[in-house]
Amino acid sequence: MADTIEKLLEDSIEIDAPADKVWALVTDIPAMSKRSPQVVKSTVKGGVVKEGATFRNLNRQGIKRWPTNGKVVRFTAPTDSSVGEFAFRIRENWTIWSFELEPTATGGTRLTERREAPDGISKLSKVLTKTVLGGQKPFTAELCGGIRQTLEKIKAEAEA
Repeated sequence: MADTIEKLLEDSIEIDAPADKVWALVTDIPAMSKRSPQVVKSTVKGGVVKEGATFRNLNRQGIKRWPTNGKVVRFTAPTDSSVGEFAFRIRENWTIWSFELEPTATGGTRLTERREAPDGISKLSKVLTKTVLGGQKPFTAELCGGIRQTLEKIKAEAEA
């Protein structure tokens, strides 16, 4: 079925940098426009990224632009022996985007980015995806490509 919603999109990358350095990059919401091909600009209300913080994104697809609003729902920094997670929920479509940081035995970090839709996707988002963003299947493929690009840019920045 063409309108089937993927409940989970994810990809991972190995980064030759410590988890705390990677954590600083993934939790820097205003800088995400340098890393994500879909994000034009992000502004955090109050300027501090922490659990409960809210932010506004301006997203893009070609010449199309649209705003979304996010709220940080998980904010657990990694330690030398524990996994860290940074996650935010997008109000308009109900999805949860997250980064999981797992320290590796070599002193690096395994970074996983996910887009989850545990409650499905809002009706408005489904309609807009179908009528404006090219349809669910192509847009999902675009999101998967964007996740890969974001991970590669974070890796390059962390290893520089």
